[in-house]
Amino acid sequence: MNILGVSCHYHDSAAALIQDGELVAAAEEERFTRKKHDSGFPSKAIAFCLGRGGVKLGELDYVAYYEKPFLKFERILTGCVETFPRSGPLFRRAMKAWLGEKLWIKSRLSRALDLPAERVLFCDHHLSHAASAFFCSPFEDSAVLTMDGVGEWASAALGKGEASWREGGRQSLVLSREIRYPHSIGLLYSAFTAYLGFEVNDGEYKVMGMAPYGEPRFADAVRGLVKRFDDGSFKLRMDAFAYHYDAERSFTGEFERLFGAPRAPGARFVTRLTSLYDDTAAPSSRELEENQRFADVAASVQLVTEELVLGLAKEAKRASNSKNLCLAGGVALNSVANGRVWREAGFERVFIQPAAGDSGGALGAALYAYHALLQKPRRHVMTRADWGKSYSAGEAADALRALGAGFEAVEDEDKLLDRVAQLLKDGKVVGWHQGRFEWGPRALGHRSILADPRSEKMKDTVNIKIKFREPFRPFAPSVLSESAASYFELGGKPTPEAARFMLMTMPVKDKKRAEIPAVTHVDGSSRIQTVGPEGDALYRKLIARFQQATGVGLVLNTSFNLKGEPIVNTPAEAFATFMDSGMDALVVGPCLLEKGKNQPSERRRTWRSSEAPDKSLVL
Repeated sequence: MNILGVSCHYHDSAAALIQDGELVAAAEEERFTRKKHDSGFPSKAIAFCLGRGGVKLGELDYVAYYEKPFLKFERILTGCVETFPRSGPLFRRAMKAWLGEKLWIKSRLSRALDLPAERVLFCDHHLSHAASAFFCSPFEDSAVLTMDGVGEWASAALGKGEASWREGGRQSLVLSREIRYPHSIGLLYSAFTAYLGFEVNDGEYKVMGMAPYGEPRFADAVRGLVKRFDDGSFKLRMDAFAYHYDAERSFTGEFERLFGAPRAPGARFVTRLTSLYDDTAAPSSRELEENQRFADVAASVQLVTEELVLGLAKEAKRASNSKNLCLAGGVALNSVANGRVWREAGFERVFIQPAAGDSGGALGAALYAYHALLQKPRRHVMTRADWGKSYSAGEAADALRALGAGFEAVEDEDKLLDRVAQLLKDGKVVGWHQGRFEWGPRALGHRSILADPRSEKMKDTVNIKIKFREPFRPFAPSVLSESAASYFELGGKPTPEAARFMLMTMPVKDKKRAEIPAVTHVDGSSRIQTVGPEGDALYRKLIARFQQATGVGLVLNTSFNLKGEPIVNTPAEAFATFMDSGMDALVVGPCLLEKGKNQPSERRRTWRSSEAPDKSLVL
């Protein structure tokens, strides 16, 4: 049985194909269109998934969409009516978007896939999130908690899943309680994201990275915006927010009264703990004071977000009486909050699917249709994230030759690993393009930029000369699973499943911080990725080879892209990014390239620039 899941028309459009309950392919549309957070109909991702599964148009059994458009449209109309006339511009934008395309997704899917309309299924947004985690987890029963900005009406939901691996066994996923719009952890965090000068639905992870540079001295002011209840639920004080009636602005003058004037987008962020890029102008005392205020605001909203997430997780534990937890939704990409849930919420095991945000809803919708609607038994546990497109050694070599790239084909795997490990040991930054690209926003050793974690200067080198991004941004370590407890404080517990996908932050052990400064954030934490035997064999061998050369069983890993661009997909995109940055070497399959060795001087882009994202949080 072939079921295609689809998510689109908000942000991070995607498609995922399951065959007889097994995941075959999954990809975000942005990887093909090169438009970051592409929200359009995912025609290229769909074509890839069908091709990977050998499925022709008309051969699908079902296509499952990740939310219910008419319910979402009802929420938008209701909100516009309740806040009229302030919501006039938001109403006009909503009508243009929804009457033009979004409401007619059923007929669009039916036509595009040559499928009868009755074979197009719709799944509630938060059920899609929940299914994307639970039905990919190793658990037969689990508490389930979903949190994001907003779906149809819900912004958070909790419940329980029960699923059997045997034919005829119970397959149940029920979300029994929810928090409804406009009250939302995701929208609270996104409002602060906009206040701090970053793009909503894109820059939230920058707020998380900024937070450790500050002290949460505004935490009580943030808490004052949230009325909490004993069961973990909450309501926001809506006079401080504008996202429910304004498409351009998410906070009000009351918000600014509490926290001061907002940060200008694009302004440099500099405190006594940060670098200055390559800017030689020393900061003034006023600039330092202002930026410290922004860092303190970031620290405050991050702390309160952790408290809200932890409160919901504890309630999910109480209500389910399960030792396991599955997390999903965009808020589940907050790795710092995830770490606290794992340590403090009372669960033994925590699973988070790597594409926890809206793109993952495509997978969740397909899995919900297969298991919950059709009552088919479990087949799949997600232990790895490489579900995208791959390129053979021949395809890689042909693409590089067409671009005039000079490369050496190192067919012997051991020799290739030795060469790359030596480059890393010598302080070189290496682009690593291998196998199928990853599902979700994290690069996990298939489309990665790698460097030596032992060098303090490597933080600025990669941020400034390679990624062209803010110097306060942290880097993750890819660590051999058996070495994780040597470097990170795991509290005597087994390494959590979520750590495979770089979705959990752990404290670095005090005695190890000086050894791996490039992957130790300013607060002594690190967002780790464990690489075990069940993961990518080649990447694991590379880390082991680096350990043999240096004694350190981890490497610095960041996504293979430049600021504002999606992670690379093709060998040609990898080469263009290599040439447009300060990377020293590039490995595409067995092809090894080094700067200055027969590379063309002309730099050629193979994709268009990303378009500015929509500022609206709720459409």
